[in-house]
Amino acid sequence: MNKNLSFSVHPLTSCPLKSFPYTSDISSLPGVKLSYGTAGFRADASILSSTVYRVGILAALRSLKTQSVIGLMITASHNKVSDNGVKIADPSGGMLSQNWEPFADTLANAPTPQDLIQLIEEFVKKEDISFNGVRPAEVLLGRDTRPSGDALLKAAKEGITSIVGAVATDMGILTTPQLHWMVRARNKGMKASEQDYFEQLSSSFRCLMDLIPSEKSKFNGTNDRLVVDGANGVGGIKLEALQKLLSGLIIEVRNDGENGGVLNEGVGADFVQKEKVVPYGFGSKDVGIRCASLDGDADRLVYFSVLPEGSSRIALVDGDKILSLFALFIREQLSILNEQDLKNSHQAHLGIVQTAYANGASTNYLKQLGLEVNFTPTGVKYLHEKAAEFDIGIYFEANGHGTILFSESLVGWLEARTKELSSKSKGSEVEKAALRLLAVSKLINQAVGDALSGLLLVEVILQHMGWSIHRWNELYHDLPSRQLKVKVADRTAVITANAETVVVSPPGLQEVVNAEIVKYPQGRCFVRPSGTEDVVRVYAEASTQEAADSLANSVAKLVDQFLGSKTS
Repeated sequence: MNKNLSFSVHPLTSCPLKSFPYTSDISSLPGVKLSYGTAGFRADASILSSTVYRVGILAALRSLKTQSVIGLMITASHNKVSDNGVKIADPSGGMLSQNWEPFADTLANAPTPQDLIQLIEEFVKKEDISFNGVRPAEVLLGRDTRPSGDALLKAAKEGITSIVGAVATDMGILTTPQLHWMVRARNKGMKASEQDYFEQLSSSFRCLMDLIPSEKSKFNGTNDRLVVDGANGVGGIKLEALQKLLSGLIIEVRNDGENGGVLNEGVGADFVQKEKVVPYGFGSKDVGIRCASLDGDADRLVYFSVLPEGSSRIALVDGDKILSLFALFIREQLSILNEQDLKNSHQAHLGIVQTAYANGASTNYLKQLGLEVNFTPTGVKYLHEKAAEFDIGIYFEANGHGTILFSESLVGWLEARTKELSSKSKGSEVEKAALRLLAVSKLINQAVGDALSGLLLVEVILQHMGWSIHRWNELYHDLPSRQLKVKVADRTAVITANAETVVVSPPGLQEVVNAEIVKYPQGRCFVRPSGTEDVVRVYAEASTQEAADSLANSVAKLVDQFLGSKTS
């Protein structure tokens, strides 16, 4: 598979590229084409070496273009252990700019070394990437616990260092959010080691714990402990290290990968959220105990409690309810500032961001609280971009991926206001509210969804409220829902608008979908093309599970009639 081929010096940029040790694993597989999306590139690990090498080149070029530190993470998150993947963290710690995704696609799918060289040279010229900038390319590397990670890390390093002067820094085995946090911190001029990450989370958690009102009831009995399913991945390992710095919280980690468990097999947030059953290692002994589940690379988090009437059944507390808990807490602190702080010159704008997949009951609940709810197309990149428009933007998907974003101007105002208040009215409710918001901005990972930081924030808010997981889960009751896939020859035939809730093409499809929806109490349904495969996805809600199933099946048949497809 390997073939050495020296790059020539680019005539315009004088960019000396060293060698090309990987021929394309993908081009030899008929019908296989990689597409860069929210997850980056993912596939069976055995065919990813050339792709990871090429993404290493992309990361180095991105670093040169932005004159910033870039991240490269090797992970396949909640996929099976034989898979792996690779994705880029941009200077903000967020995902790769959407403008570079087409280049990533063509780079990964270039069939020959000559095609690859030509593609890179044309892109360097188009983007006006200079190799004589102030700083050379620098890329931070991370990987999860998959056995294929070491070999792919080597390929990534070779891709990065094929750009002369580029530096590849191996940060070790990490959660995906840790790497994103490190990139963001480095580009802000902050310390960015794993220990720095742990210390920032633990110190801000401690600050919030110290600010819990004394009159609020504390947990006792079984409620003083949390049992966490680590998905046999990297998250459980890191949580065990982090909890050594914590006080006021008892955490037991199961499925930490140390006792022969298989990554994501019958465990993890994706399994728990989709199947709504206990992960491996949980059962009747855990009835009444607060439980949480991470996914394989610890960027998703869901909570659950084991139901007494059957040791395999659970009451799921998903990302929608995590969002609702965070929104309640943030709203409470902002209300104190807005109503009691006479010198509040910064009336913070709080915005909630969801996709159409959010359960309708959660959206109704948030709106009843008087909160502004915005919708975006499916995909973290859209949610994150919209949340960044607010002073405080909260987004979460039902699958447990989400975070809270704070504007730089609000954080600056909070820092100044807390200093002023501490010298004049130390211990006032206004000062406490400002300190809480400031601590949340440091505890939550603003680069990307982070199961570890999210878990700590959930725990401190529950203690602040004096709530059990059962009280939290009673905020609202989800409407029954059903998701289906309809196989199609060409998913691009379906075009949507209004955050993917309305079909504009093919003509007439939305009208017949609307006619079906009105037949069902509390009915809601939308169809959208998949971003990764030739299927159209159908989502339906209604007042009963039978009605939701019926609505989904009826709409799937309509999609089949319009597109000549087959339901699966």
